[in-house]
Amino acid sequence: MIVRNLEEARQGGRLVRAENGNWDSTRLSLADDGGNCSFHITRIYAGTETHIHYKHHFEAVFCMEGEGEVETLADGKIWPIKPGDIYILDQHDEHLLRASKTMHLACVFTPGLTGTEVHREDGSYAPANEPDDQTPL
Repeated sequence: MIVRNLEEARQGGRLVRAENGNWDSTRLSLADDGGNCSFHITRIYAGTETHIHYKHHFEAVFCMEGEGEVETLADGKIWPIKPGDIYILDQHDEHLLRASKTMHLACVFTPGLTGTEVHREDGSYAPANEPDDQTPL
């Protein structure tokens, strides 16, 4: 059994920050914990827009707090996001995530992340079988 506390994880080296300051993510469960996924609590800060394109990962995102919107770039469709909403990137959708109020999101990635990933220039994370060449702040 693994039991972790969010604040203790943030203080204990599991907090990853975006270089541009748009978000941070506490990696509560990682690939090396033995599952086939990872679980994160991510904060997207108010007034920011983040380009994301998880080409190598399936992601499900549940909004616990805050408000914003997600726009899929392939068709320009925009969905408002508020507490209680989930969006699922089942087609590796390239998207923009915008926060009007700081959003607290519960995110599940398959395959699981290793813990140090930050978005690459194209908005993706490295595939599971490729070492991530980025180091978080």
